Amino acid sequence: MIYLSNSTRSHRVNLAALERHAASLLAATGEPGASLSVALVGDRAIRRLNLAHRGKDRATDVLSFPLIDPRAKRRRAHDAPERLLGDVVISLDRAALQAAEYDATLDAEVQRLLIHGILHILGHDHEKPAERARMRREERRLAASIGLTWPYDA
Repeated sequence: MIYLSNSTRSHRVNLAALERHAASLLAATGEPGASLSVALVGDRAIRRLNLAHRGKDRATDVLSFPLIDPRAKRRRAHDAPERLLGDVVISLDRAALQAAEYDATLDAEVQRLLIHGILHILGHDHEKPAERARMRREERRLAASIGLTWPYDA
């Protein structure tokens, strides 16, 4: 199940498509029965979260808050009613700016940020070159799984 909230009024995003893509992305990562919370917020809200949880007093495009240890063994479906992976928080203000830089639609940029956030929840990182390369390959694979073109390397 996808728990989707949008606390903004200034940007329009196709929420039904975002929910479908989130479910497809979870299936593509091997988590078809898992749940995920996705919150769409503005720069002020994500800045507060970034300061509180990462000590960085600035807005960012996406934050991820895993609720599970990605290395933990998966439970069988009947062992728990729901496997809630965590929360992905996306700033629509940042996404709109980045979409304009990439000449992409806001919906496409939000999908890209969702992919990035899900991968962080599942334990991917991009601090070291090898991790970054692995994460980029997985981002492209997931983008292809939902039909998202990847124009962000140019």
